[in-house]
Amino acid sequence: MSNENSPSWQWPEAEWRGHVDAVRAGRSLVPEQWPHGARAVVALSFDSDHETIPLRDGHTSPGLLAAGEYGSRTAAPRVLELLARHDIPATFFMPAVSALLHPAEARGYVEAGHEIGVHGWIHERNTQLTGADEKKLIERSRDTLADITGQLPVGIRTPSWDFSATTLPAILELGFHYDSSLMADDEPYEVLANGEPTGLVEIPVDWIRDDAPYFTMDRFGSSRPYTRPRDVLEIWTDEFDAAYRTGGVFQLTMHPHVIGHRSRLVILRELIDHIVAHQDIWFATHAQLAEVAARQC
Repeated sequence: MSNENSPSWQWPEAEWRGHVDAVRAGRSLVPEQWPHGARAVVALSFDSDHETIPLRDGHTSPGLLAAGEYGSRTAAPRVLELLARHDIPATFFMPAVSALLHPAEARGYVEAGHEIGVHGWIHERNTQLTGADEKKLIERSRDTLADITGQLPVGIRTPSWDFSATTLPAILELGFHYDSSLMADDEPYEVLANGEPTGLVEIPVDWIRDDAPYFTMDRFGSSRPYTRPRDVLEIWTDEFDAAYRTGGVFQLTMHPHVIGHRSRLVILRELIDHIVAHQDIWFATHAQLAEVAARQC
């Protein structure tokens, strides 16, 4: 019997241990040698949320929607141009509603050699859904992206990086190769379900390596940009340098409508310049990285 309505200090050990063990990090999936003799891996990703954040919350004011439209109209082309300049593949996690609003953009990602990944239907809060609805939306999102782009997504990033009690079973049942929503390590690992290996590769994220916490603006809420872009550049450079020293993975999460503003895109440009100055880097999509990691399972 669940005791979730009781204070946590009253839970029996089986209760709190069960919550902890439900989804856990298993073996590390870092190979002895990265492809192409690389010393380290760089996996850049962009969550193309655009208008779905206000739409999810039922906010339909033109002002809020225009801020999302900026991501598709102005920022995404800038991002694609920067990636093309250095021939860098990336992964674009896109809510299905965003892809339906901007189908040419979604197709453009794939046509440029990038990966498309699932990021919910309308950036819904999956922990507020029933298990059946969550699975249905994940499946519908995957199929919508496949129909629009011609590329069947093999990876998922849950909206807001959240897992419900039914998220992992849904991901496994739908046959995804990897997830990129959890934070138990800096390096890829196998996901455990109640202590049992699942074969699912986790490419971990972290708020440190995400542009949104530093730059998000909510006119009526408490969120305000609090960090100078060049301070973020220093943080991300330190993160990459540490990954390079240890021969690991530098994974970065960005949003076109956030990073794509001119004074912010310049730090991504300078970060990439710093990375490409190292000759032994493998730039990989999340799917490519997951494929290599899965061989360690």
